[in-house]
Amino acid sequence: MAQQIAKTAGHPSLRLGVSACLMGKAVRFDGGHSRDRLLTGPAAPFAELVPICPEVEMGLGTPRPTIRLQREGELVKLVRPADGEDLTARMRAWAEQRVEQIAKMDLSGYVLKKDSPSCGMERVRVYDQNGSPGRDGRGIFAEILMERLPLLPVEEDGRLHDARLRENFFERAFAYDRLRKLFVKGWTAGDVVRFHSSEKLLLLSHDPRSCSELGRLVAAVKSHNREEFAERYQRVFMGALAKKASPGRQVNVLEHIAGYFSEKVEASERAEIVSILEDFRKGLVPLAVPVTLIRHQVERFELDYIASQSYLSPHPKELSLRSHL
Repeated sequence: MAQQIAKTAGHPSLRLGVSACLMGKAVRFDGGHSRDRLLTGPAAPFAELVPICPEVEMGLGTPRPTIRLQREGELVKLVRPADGEDLTARMRAWAEQRVEQIAKMDLSGYVLKKDSPSCGMERVRVYDQNGSPGRDGRGIFAEILMERLPLLPVEEDGRLHDARLRENFFERAFAYDRLRKLFVKGWTAGDVVRFHSSEKLLLLSHDPRSCSELGRLVAAVKSHNREEFAERYQRVFMGALAKKASPGRQVNVLEHIAGYFSEKVEASERAEIVSILEDFRKGLVPLAVPVTLIRHQVERFELDYIASQSYLSPHPKELSLRSHL
């Protein structure tokens, strides 16, 4: 049993695409960088970071005049205010080619630089013809990346400061890594059943409806075209995890797990679990507290099915992601 739990808790190193400035590379327009302490600090032992700077790679150089998104009628263009040059076609052509390369890099996630006219994921400034900015744009490279690789977990550095968004991104990235490894090889129906069985509680914590849909899909796996099955399973799986797990659903999953051993523990232990779950529901303790308590009981009673669940260890404990939820 100890060996199985250790295997469940193990996590491979992820390959993450990253805006190069977030790694401390001096590629910003002013010759500076925007080193991200999370990516280059606690996450570093668990992630191979692949730096990409659209503006430098397409040949704009460092330092360089600023560029920005500008609305002209129904179109949003990438322009250089200093001389009015329209860089839209040039950026789009480079981005289309680069994303084709990225698709073959086995990335499990991507972290973009916020507010960037090339890399910003959301709320990027778009200037009107009077020079007034609105916050409704998306960087051109980011747009093409997310359109061409819709299942790839993508976040931007500013949003990673939010504990819930941070945990959700890394949870999705590690889950996507597991998912890709399932379908990249000559998978069998048995492989899919085992995979889905180990991911069931994680899915339930995010989206019970999608979990049920996937369960029905897996039950009929042999009747589906292999390519169509793999496409649909991956799409629904990643769509479910993109929905943030609410405290209520976390409690439901933890209560479900507790049901496997509730008759085996003393009344005082059951009362402690109920109390801790209620404290978590009220926001008095982080998710790490009830998960640790329940995980102890799973190990104590050698509950193999529960021990195999990715829910109990969806990402490395060293990242302390559940200590802030």
